[in-house]
Amino acid sequence: MQHPVPSRGLILFAHGSRDPQWRAPMEAVAVRAAALESAAIVRCAYLELMEPDLPACAAGMVAQGVTAITIVPMFLGVGRHAREDLPLLVAELRRLYPQVGFELRPAIGEDERVVDMLARIALADS
Repeated sequence: MQHPVPSRGLILFAHGSRDPQWRAPMEAVAVRAAALESAAIVRCAYLELMEPDLPACAAGMVAQGVTAITIVPMFLGVGRHAREDLPLLVAELRRLYPQVGFELRPAIGEDERVVDMLARIALADS
């Protein structure tokens, strides 16, 4: 039996670290997202110090036949990387893969739901 080709990809884009354990929370979010939407391909990509980077991650999805990729910056604060570097990377992906729709979402820390959840966790009794 042939499985359908996923048409949607979700890339969780994070900074990266030299510490290999740093990626565990990001990977946990990816596993949960994939469980919530089994028809999507969900991957993590990193700006620096870890693999895969965003171009390699997107190329892998395109090779799998994905035609729409949503990129979610997993940044709480919006610094230079989210404001300047990421839009340039996405512009290059759009140039390389004009047949793919790329959606760049705002940084996760700008979402009111994330702010509310973090405040509730901070206030909760341990």
